[in-house]
Amino acid sequence: MRSFSLMLLLISFSALAVGAEDKPNVLFIAVDDLNCDLSCYGHSLVKSPSIDRLANKGVRFDKAYCQYPVCNPSRSSFLTGLYPDQTGVLSNGDSFRDVVPDVVTLPQHFKQNGYYVARVGKIFHYGVPTQIGTPGDDDPISWQHVVNPSGIDKKVELEGKIHSLKPGSYGGTLSWLNVESEDSEHTDGLGTAAMIDLLKQHHPEKTGKPFFLAMGFYRPHTPYVAPSHYFEKYPQAAIDPVLEKPGDRDDIPLAALHDRPKQRELTVPQRKEIIQAYYASISLMDTLVGQLLDSLTRLKLDENTIIVFVSDHGYHLGAHGLWQKGDLFEGSCRVPMIISLPGMKTAGETAPHVAEMIDLYPTLTELAGLSTPEHVMGVSLVPVLKDPQQSVRDTAFTVTVSRGPEFRQKYKVKAKGYTLRTDRYRYTEWGEHGKYGRELYDYENDPEEFTNLIDSQKHESVVTQLSQQLHKRQSEQK
Repeated sequence: MRSFSLMLLLISFSALAVGAEDKPNVLFIAVDDLNCDLSCYGHSLVKSPSIDRLANKGVRFDKAYCQYPVCNPSRSSFLTGLYPDQTGVLSNGDSFRDVVPDVVTLPQHFKQNGYYVARVGKIFHYGVPTQIGTPGDDDPISWQHVVNPSGIDKKVELEGKIHSLKPGSYGGTLSWLNVESEDSEHTDGLGTAAMIDLLKQHHPEKTGKPFFLAMGFYRPHTPYVAPSHYFEKYPQAAIDPVLEKPGDRDDIPLAALHDRPKQRELTVPQRKEIIQAYYASISLMDTLVGQLLDSLTRLKLDENTIIVFVSDHGYHLGAHGLWQKGDLFEGSCRVPMIISLPGMKTAGETAPHVAEMIDLYPTLTELAGLSTPEHVMGVSLVPVLKDPQQSVRDTAFTVTVSRGPEFRQKYKVKAKGYTLRTDRYRYTEWGEHGKYGRELYDYENDPEEFTNLIDSQKHESVVTQLSQQLHKRQSEQK
């Protein structure tokens, strides 16, 4: 079987034929609803020492984007290597097996190639928090073993103790709780312990075969439930919430404004309390990531293990008056993404150019010396891992379905929105050829997306070029 010698791969990225026992392991860490509010991404308040440590051991992607800013569509996309219009998953209620029943997923492909493959927690879709402790909407054929932990965060939800903007609802709306507890009592704490057990039990020195292990963290997805000691790291006096700027929404199409009930009415104290809980949940997850990294080192698995760290999509905390996810602004589409290879020469560097989450599938297959299935639409990021200044694509593509309440009330339709992100611009069309509005933002001069340049004569050529590129990318997915 053709493979890569790991040490030469990490040093020179040369492909050599070696035995299966020399194949690298993979630890795939997926986080739920995490934005780029991390220290290694330049955030001044959030404390993320473990993720920062991983960034220092790998390449941090500064412009990585999801293909759909909602959990199930995003996960179905990067785990199958297909775009959302190809999987047919455009909501949390869809299943890719209904549209592409025979598609080989990323973990399934590793399983078929001799890897031990298992998951803990949320990798494919779970309704959070209702499905915690159950298999969720998993894809059983992808795994040899699964663990579905359930901790104190689920217990307090069942007891009705969680604060919520919509009483009795804890997943789709803002909800949170500061709870006196130990990290190990939480679902993610239990999941981390289970993953460490799997690392021990399926060490290649014991089993003679490499592993692909996927750890799916639930936090910081709502409800933001975390131990009190993490809340103490973020005094509310130190939190400066993003407030909607006067006139910000005047030039934004209604289809682009995915407002949720009561969220624009939040007071500053309420915003601080909610953001504090979100950041506390990030710190809980970060500590547990550190436990995984420590275990890899202790077991000497870090010498032969590729680590991927990624969120399923971004997350809003008040920009444009928006909270949570689902829209096509930068906050919702951009994700933290880190890939670490043991001994890599480019450790600690940043990749500044655009990348897509769908690129993870071909990247990992190439690193493991496996063939990439013909259906996979992504582009391998191995050249970027070798030289982070390299670029393997000009645009990042994302789609969503408009959930704007005012838009739906006015037009009585559901409209798809398609967006392209280049290193400098974002171009978006709502409805066919922008029937329900278009947007253009210049992040070099307007990082907060305050001015929609779609009608700017100065940018006519940019609009024309990006519109053509967008339609070309759409046609490639048919």
